[in-house]
Amino acid sequence: MGIDYKNSGVDLEAAEASTKKISELADATKNKNVLSGIGLFSGFYAIDLNQYKKPVVVTSIDGVGTKLKIAFAMEKHDTVGRDLVNHCVNDIMTSGADPVAFTDYIGTVDLNPEVIKEIVKGMALACKENSCALVGGETAEMPGFYSTGEYDLVGSIIGLVDHDNIITGENIEKDDILIGCRSNGLHTNGYSLARKILQVNNIKFTDYVPELESSWGEILLKVHKSYLHSIQAVRNYSGLHGISHITGGGLEGNTKRLLKNLDITIDWQSWTVPAEFKLLQNYGQISNEEMRRTFNLGIGLVFVVAKNAVSDVVEKLKSSNENPIVIGKVI
Repeated sequence: MGIDYKNSGVDLEAAEASTKKISELADATKNKNVLSGIGLFSGFYAIDLNQYKKPVVVTSIDGVGTKLKIAFAMEKHDTVGRDLVNHCVNDIMTSGADPVAFTDYIGTVDLNPEVIKEIVKGMALACKENSCALVGGETAEMPGFYSTGEYDLVGSIIGLVDHDNIITGENIEKDDILIGCRSNGLHTNGYSLARKILQVNNIKFTDYVPELESSWGEILLKVHKSYLHSIQAVRNYSGLHGISHITGGGLEGNTKRLLKNLDITIDWQSWTVPAEFKLLQNYGQISNEEMRRTFNLGIGLVFVVAKNAVSDVVEKLKSSNENPIVIGKVI
């Protein structure tokens, strides 16, 4: 008998089964602007010109990174899709955009329809929570390319913003105040260092940690928080000058991306660093400098606000169920 595609490691029947499951989940995220279903070679999203007078397309792409290694080890795949969507949503919303459409890429060595379903279930849930439609994606089976039981996960998001409402940070000035919003753990950054620290100390992801009242695996798989409602609450306020999403590079590195010929000073004592970061620092004997440029340390988003607008912005953020903290200023 000759060699066929399935013998070479590609199962087209499994691919079809996965596509069917994905289509059902994606359909639940549709709105009136989505003009196509899963299965065509591209997705279509109509722009409502009543809502956007001078529409500008905002786009971003990202992955979940080595946080996936935790999902593989814990055999839990329904959270990483939510991480992916929320991360991308936060990125484009720093410019004031509305998230409208999302596409994904899943690459794996062997297609497991149930695992794919769990991944996409998380993406679909996050898309619904962020009022964003899952309009398409790609699932690739590549035998010999990935390790058995593993996959890669990438997402691309499209947002829309009216030209006059774009937030660029160009209005940031000396004495502006930094208001931080709390993170939900590591989000999706610093996992290579976190995994190394646990490995060197012979700590398993399944090990229960009394200080955290949870296992390390559960702590590390906490879903990257979406700041959609917090940003919506203040993005059109004249006192808001910039928004920084705290990802790789830490609080200082990401916030300084907004600045020209200015700097920031952070009061590192103004909030309590979550216990998981303190434990990782202790286990690995990591310097404060390294911790601050690798992890978010409990602050996932920063608003740069005019000094006379701080109280108003804080109240607006509290109304969106945030617990904002003044953490520093522009110098």
